Amino acid sequence: MKTVKHILQSKPSAIYSVTSSASVLDALKFMMEKNISALLVIENEQLLGIFTERDYARKVVLHGKSSKDTAIYEVMTFNLRTVTQSHTIENCMVLMTTNHFRHLPVVEEGKVVGMMSIGDLVKCVIEDQKETINQLQSYITS
Repeated sequence: MKTVKHILQSKPSAIYSVTSSASVLDALKFMMEKNISALLVIENEQLLGIFTERDYARKVVLHGKSSKDTAIYEVMTFNLRTVTQSHTIENCMVLMTTNHFRHLPVVEEGKVVGMMSIGDLVKCVIEDQKETINQLQSYITS
């Protein structure tokens, strides 16, 4: 079974983040610019939380808060679940589906080294299935 390390090796190494004092509006602009749906909240190389489109919808819009005047720390998700590069794709999928989240920070020795999305995991599973199908077809025809 493939691991988180396998997926991170095939992704760009950039880790997109903001500080907890950033405004929601600035975070949303950054997310739009990078075409992403979640930002890690990091200060002094410490992972504090995550801000997602879901946080925006549920904690800003529905409460009538101003994106310009609301700081990320007021609406970010704390107490994140994280994984290491040695976790399997299956471990990550179970963790994400059981807990209903779409993004999973990857942390090694207290430092963020990447981020997994549910899309990354699905893509990996599909690649594995295609490889298995090709091997079986090759076996059957030989």
